[in-house]
Amino acid sequence: MNFPRTGQKLLSFGIGLMACVAGQAFAADGKSVYDKTCVACHASGVANAPKFGDKAAWAPRVATGKDALLASVVKGKGAMPPKAGNAGLSDDEIKAAIDYMVSAAK
Repeated sequence: MNFPRTGQKLLSFGIGLMACVAGQAFAADGKSVYDKTCVACHASGVANAPKFGDKAAWAPRVATGKDALLASVVKGKGAMPPKAGNAGLSDDEIKAAIDYMVSAAK
């Protein structure tokens, strides 16, 4: 296509803006993942799951580091099945949910 110079700049700006907005729209939302998957056990402490916001229960888990927490969720731990029972979760979604739950326990 042959656009005038101003049209090229506007087109480039529009494409860049759309890419930026699209990236934000697809970013993992920890609260949303928690509400859809994690809340079933972490709200009430089912099978000794650390309750959401319980600083004492989360402290030793947080001390292991985010990589260890991610591995626990991906592989499953105790009564929690792999990926918290939601095989469709991506690592980024799991990380976002972990960040959301850990931040509530600080």
